[in-house]
Amino acid sequence: MCGIAGILNFNDRPIGKETLKAMSDSLYRRGPDDAGFYLDDGIALIHRRLSIIDLTAAGHQPMCNEDKTIWLTYNGEIYNYSELASELKARGHVFKSRTDSEVIIHGYEEWGEDCLNKFNGMWAFALWDTRKKQLFCARDRFGIKPFYYFLDENRFIFASEIKTILTDKKIPCGPNDRVIFDYLAYENNDYIDHTEETFFDGIKRLVPAHRMVVDINGGCKISRHWDLDPSKKIVRISDQEAAQRFHALFEDSIRLRLQSEVPLGTCLSGGLDSSSIVCMISKLISNDGVNPGVIGSRQKTFSACFEDKACDEREFIKAVVERTRVETNYVFPEGKELFDLAPKFIEDQGEPVAGTSQWAGWMVMRLARERGITVVLNGQGADEILAGYGSYFLANFKDLFKGLRWSSLKNEIDKYSEYHGYPKQWLVRELFRHFVPFHPFRWKRRLLGDEEMGLFPSWLNKDFIKTHGGGIEEKEKYNGYMDQSLYHFLTFERLPSLLRYEDRNSMAFSIESRLPFLDYRLVEFCFSLPSRQKIRNGIGKVVLRNALKEILPHAVHQRIKKIGFATPEILWFRTDCRKQIEEIIHSKSFRERRYFDGDAVVKHFQGFVNGEPVNPRPIWKYINLELWLRQSF
Repeated sequence: MCGIAGILNFNDRPIGKETLKAMSDSLYRRGPDDAGFYLDDGIALIHRRLSIIDLTAAGHQPMCNEDKTIWLTYNGEIYNYSELASELKARGHVFKSRTDSEVIIHGYEEWGEDCLNKFNGMWAFALWDTRKKQLFCARDRFGIKPFYYFLDENRFIFASEIKTILTDKKIPCGPNDRVIFDYLAYENNDYIDHTEETFFDGIKRLVPAHRMVVDINGGCKISRHWDLDPSKKIVRISDQEAAQRFHALFEDSIRLRLQSEVPLGTCLSGGLDSSSIVCMISKLISNDGVNPGVIGSRQKTFSACFEDKACDEREFIKAVVERTRVETNYVFPEGKELFDLAPKFIEDQGEPVAGTSQWAGWMVMRLARERGITVVLNGQGADEILAGYGSYFLANFKDLFKGLRWSSLKNEIDKYSEYHGYPKQWLVRELFRHFVPFHPFRWKRRLLGDEEMGLFPSWLNKDFIKTHGGGIEEKEKYNGYMDQSLYHFLTFERLPSLLRYEDRNSMAFSIESRLPFLDYRLVEFCFSLPSRQKIRNGIGKVVLRNALKEILPHAVHQRIKKIGFATPEILWFRTDCRKQIEEIIHSKSFRERRYFDGDAVVKHFQGFVNGEPVNPRPIWKYINLELWLRQSF
């Protein structure tokens, strides 16, 4: 795992080494083990290395081919690199290292841009082809690794982090009001990393599953290199076959992600997803399926816990520990330290986040680094491929309603009500309220006048709404409500932001985070499954439960209610953090922002403190935004 950056000048203007050093220094924590540069006429590549595989100098980057016509700076892991290296060697390619980086170079030589189809892993890279005088850049299928860029008529600048691009003080820099509106206006949604735009106006991100080619004359072409195929659906499959295929894919995904020459640990929340990873690793170790050298005599796990029982999951963590005998490491985030650590956390994230659970994740990564860990496995992506959120159940109700499957619909509503505590009448009312002519996830909002202001929070500035309230619209991909819902959260609303949080939190402490549920083979398989393999009888993640029932502890396997790595922020905001929040929302800078109605924000927060029925989710959003603006501009 590394940090990358580079500059391509279109006007033959020389690139100073001082500029490269400043960019490299800003990426130090992403790669503290080594630094490298490639500099030629109009082109510069920068690399910071966090050594994971082949710790020798042979892994130094930027890396080139034999005749130095191709140069690569790369961040990520190609997990099937050994298999690809063997295939490429058989085709006559000569390797000088054991790194996956070299596979990208020879893969490009052999297959051109289509080499991306061969890779199983996470990546963001830039490859300079000296013969074509063009830069080939690509980001992995789900956007696990970041790639930001600035492009104008004179130059193209890219980096793993926005702050690296902004070391060039000549780049115009200001807040992106369009992105800020989406962040604030949709209180219960996470529209944060859903487009190519960032919170910094003029700085863009290469969208997941996309590649771009930039040539020496300033030409730029961006295209998608991967997508899910709605036509690849399995209509009928038995529980046994689905479970066996899932188990095999999941086991192989974890086996691949255990490749490391440095200490490796796992994040353990106590939920079904992280517990599945921990238990599968334990199974592989006990069966001599992996080399336990980098894991140690006992698998090390890292967890955030809370004294508030509504958020604490130690009873489930304990069940996993009793089953696997792993070594536990706990951190206890407290509201009284949130604002003391907020400046560092906000700096590490680089852009605003949706809630304080991301701060708890940051503290987990800090703990892992303190314990000497360099690689962790985590459970991101499982909810998006296996229907782990509550909204998926409503989508399933809508599919059953649309298909006139009344008996199944009644059963699902009855079971969901029984297991999750929602009155049946309320669920039926929600179903009919949401059931509209079939245009799933057309999130379009239109502002026709002041009467439309009620579509958005009352504490937003009305002029801000009029300027930016045109809305969000996503194209349909799947015909079914639940399939489209899964695709929506995987590619648009939820996962892109979660992956950004994961990357920034881990790399802030020079840790590589690996995500077994986002092996593209597993994702494609899960999307091909019928809905009943994901939700059935009011329970989610059916295929996962069936596949891993022999290795999961009973308490976790039978667990139905999801906490979702939550923090007790409602309690914090009413007690330990109340004074700081009130100081912020009464401050001169906050009240002069063009985004807020200052009096309405104060009224919103006071109503929350007094126990009135107001939505607490926006509180961290408007506080985080203000603190980020103060630090960034």
